[in-house]
Amino acid sequence: MATPTKHARLAPSAADRWMHCPGSVAENENVPRKDTVYTREGTLAHAMGELKLRKYFGLCADGEKRPMGPRKFKTELEKLKSDELYQPEMDGYTDEYVDYIKDLANSFSSKPAVFVEVNLNLSDFVPGSFGQADCILLHGSDLYINDFKYGKGVVVPAENNPQLMLYALGALMAYKDFWQIDSVHMAIIQPRAGGIKEAVITTQELSDWGVFTVRPAAQLAAEKTAEYHSGDWCRWCAAAATCREHATTVTQAVEDFKGCLPPQLTPQEFGDLLHKIDPLLKYAEAAKTYAESALLQGEEIPGWKLVEGRSKRVWDDQTAAFADLTSAGLDDALLWHREPYTLAQIEKQMGKKDFAAAAGTHIVKQPGKPALAEESDSRPAWSPKATAEEDFKDLIKKGDTNNA
Repeated sequence: MATPTKHARLAPSAADRWMHCPGSVAENENVPRKDTVYTREGTLAHAMGELKLRKYFGLCADGEKRPMGPRKFKTELEKLKSDELYQPEMDGYTDEYVDYIKDLANSFSSKPAVFVEVNLNLSDFVPGSFGQADCILLHGSDLYINDFKYGKGVVVPAENNPQLMLYALGALMAYKDFWQIDSVHMAIIQPRAGGIKEAVITTQELSDWGVFTVRPAAQLAAEKTAEYHSGDWCRWCAAAATCREHATTVTQAVEDFKGCLPPQLTPQEFGDLLHKIDPLLKYAEAAKTYAESALLQGEEIPGWKLVEGRSKRVWDDQTAAFADLTSAGLDDALLWHREPYTLAQIEKQMGKKDFAAAAGTHIVKQPGKPALAEESDSRPAWSPKATAEEDFKDLIKKGDTNNA
């Protein structure tokens, strides 16, 4: 699989940060890149999606001279599924990504050019930068940049997404000599959060952004200019917990309301405060994580210490313990319990078509729990009135019938 092993200092994935805060480049430079369960899970899902795309489109893997056959595909897929982070639902989510690309390719009147895990040189706009696009399609005068996001913690937009736009610039530079491109279509495929998000931009608009926005920002960042700005991009900064600019900005949220009259906040003031509290909560989480890490490494933070968390009881040898419990007269039924497979797991075992035919009539989609979101969120607003009307619609229909 074409998994990148190194990252550019001014990486496209961090563009939102270094374009807004050039000072963050120096602060992050010597911080080792830490893999988490989530990043490793994302890498595994990307590898699975790549494998499926290469199989479907008949694309050669790196170092291979011919496309893989069914046996090779099955072997490689089983290797990925043997990973400790693999979960059955990962198969379904990567299928959603692959299905989107397949549907896109099949929507054209003729066969498009398809490229998977494309290495892109971005140095025309960002000194020494490079990146890897998940999937690129070319058809007619249109370029399609597709980015698969497996994470679910943060919904990633396609509109004005600097990572996608940098990939698009890199693709324009790579294909300009043999392909006339007028429009760029960008898509975020994020099955576990937000689904499909799409945006379109002309090549002229994209080029202007590259020349007049990216190049100046990249130059400041490359020179490690000591200029700091706090914002949403700070959540991805390794220095966020100890950054003076960020700490000052987020803690000012409550200070702004000191001494204000009347004693109760107006609805407008409360709405403004909510906007300011979210960065403060994220900062608090980052600060606590940093403090725990520093104390674990033997550093001192005045006024703070580590204490042992709540302990829990565990078996030293479950098999031996269960044998003793059975000997004491406890029935096996009290030692074990059966759990049904989830809907998604059964669907995966049967296949979507057979599953829908056998049990489709028993599936209902329950409404999600109401969640607070900014007005700019693309999802429709939840309304107690609308929910009540939905709950009582059958009763209302019966009443109308009886009154007729």
